[in-house]
Amino acid sequence: MINVSLKKLNALKNKFKGKRIAVIGDLMLDCYYWGGIGRISPEAPVPVLEVDNEFYRFGGAMNVAYNILTLGGIPIPIGVIGKDNEGKIFKKLLSEKNISSKGIVVDSKRPTTSKTRVIADKQHVVRIDKEKRDRISSQTEKKILELLKKTIKNLDAVILEDYNKGVLTESLIKQVIELAHKANKVVTVDPKFDNFFTYQNVTVFKPNRKETEDAFGTRIQSDEDVSKAGQKLLEQLNCKYALLTLGESGIALFEKGKPERRVPTIARKVSDVSGAGDTVISTLTMALTAGADIFDAAYLANYAGGLVCEEVGIVPIVLNDLFNAVAKELK
Repeated sequence: MINVSLKKLNALKNKFKGKRIAVIGDLMLDCYYWGGIGRISPEAPVPVLEVDNEFYRFGGAMNVAYNILTLGGIPIPIGVIGKDNEGKIFKKLLSEKNISSKGIVVDSKRPTTSKTRVIADKQHVVRIDKEKRDRISSQTEKKILELLKKTIKNLDAVILEDYNKGVLTESLIKQVIELAHKANKVVTVDPKFDNFFTYQNVTVFKPNRKETEDAFGTRIQSDEDVSKAGQKLLEQLNCKYALLTLGESGIALFEKGKPERRVPTIARKVSDVSGAGDTVISTLTMALTAGADIFDAAYLANYAGGLVCEEVGIVPIVLNDLFNAVAKELK
């Protein structure tokens, strides 16, 4: 991507528009209380937040879907929410953003996974999580698979976004990948520790450093450690590409039979890394379906992740913002 022409960059940008991407995984609602602290409570030695603003945003796998939307694509989120107030807010946000709710399964026995962040003077004070991590029932699995079967032919790719909240069970993962393979669709994965090695034979497997360390039970510190870990990912998961994200050290890209390649990060003023991984997998998948090769896709994804880190809170990457910023870099 560093050597690509602006003409080629603009052509790629135009191909982002209208790509249909299913995002299957742990859908979440992010709740924010934003304000300032001016006093200590007389009831207990704790600060009192004077709320200036209260708002809601998509989180987890739903943030990935939202990034697909802001990148010009058509997201099809597939997952589970509860029959609760957070679920009502979640559906309202879907309607406001004109995102299809056909892939949403409502389970009255599970809460809508939500994370409430209290932010005072631009600093996170506390986070309150509401969730149930038990695996979804076999009935819910069947509903998710049926929803995917109905839309698979019209998709450009499938993203499996795992936060270990119980939606992506071992059985569901295997069946989704098999279904996508039969339909010849790109499958990209953002894993967590549980079921890490279940994601066999996918197009792109994208763990971060910590997830890979936990899975292999080792530390990844040197360049040699990174190379060994990348090769193990290829061997044990039989993926076409393995992308190991390394934070400020960028991305290490691995492909069978080819030398390791690195995508360096660009120095930025980092305000908040929340949601950066969601942006990376979204941009990567969109770029691949638009026809970019894996290195260019990884470059764009890494760049997009860096841009959202400059913002406070979880925000999506916007198509024009991304390509305008890359164009400036290329001039």
